[in-house]
Amino acid sequence: MAKNMIAEQPANTALALIDDLETDAAAGFGAMTQEDYALPFLRLLTSTSPEVGEVEGALPGMFLNSVTGQLYDGKKGIAVIPCAYLRQYIEWTPRGQGTGAPVQVYPATSDVLSRTHKEPGEYKDYLDNGNYVENTANYYIMIVDESGVPNPALVTMKSTQLKKSRKWNSMMQSVKMNGKNGMFTPPMYSQLYKLSSVAESNDKGKWFGWEVERTGPVESSSLYAAAKAFAQSVGAGDIKVKHESEATPVNNTVPF
Repeated sequence: MAKNMIAEQPANTALALIDDLETDAAAGFGAMTQEDYALPFLRLLTSTSPEVGEVEGALPGMFLNSVTGQLYDGKKGIAVIPCAYLRQYIEWTPRGQGTGAPVQVYPATSDVLSRTHKEPGEYKDYLDNGNYVENTANYYIMIVDESGVPNPALVTMKSTQLKKSRKWNSMMQSVKMNGKNGMFTPPMYSQLYKLSSVAESNDKGKWFGWEVERTGPVESSSLYAAAKAFAQSVGAGDIKVKHESEATPVNNTVPF
């Protein structure tokens, strides 16, 4: 009898602790706003990414969570829910100059590209001040881990990857459902997609690009609610993004 009571005690204690934790859920975080959080970037590593050779296990073609440092197998891929989309033109100083933060971020309606030019043999769009502008597609996503837990992140696509962006956008728009009033396009965050990496090349070099595949609808109501809440926060302007420069080849001839 005594042995049984002792054996059960840790389990009972653990259950009591869980009850306390649930009662005190989110305590201590009340004064924090979105300004106090960092939205992770889900980065696709290339041979020029600074994390390759510095972060243990980091290899070209892998994905990296910029905040947690977690690495994902790019060939295996990861499950994500796209929640919101925003295209911008981002002005950067040349590599090795400035703070690594954007000089300026322009909306998609800006005519800034009409004021740029290309240098011989390069892909970048340069302003007369020497800075360059990148047409950048931003995807606010939920990364869904193997346990079904969602975590917010940002995926950016630019240069050669803009064709992947357009493909993904078309893929999302093509999803249709039949409702009481006929066919309709469900919310972006109603579908699950698989992001993986693929080797690409041209006459200028080799790199890894994004691969997108729709895997089916979101079937968990809690997962849908989390994705919807994130989308609403983005739409309300509550989610702040701090873009940082990513390493590129010195001669800027490889288009990523």
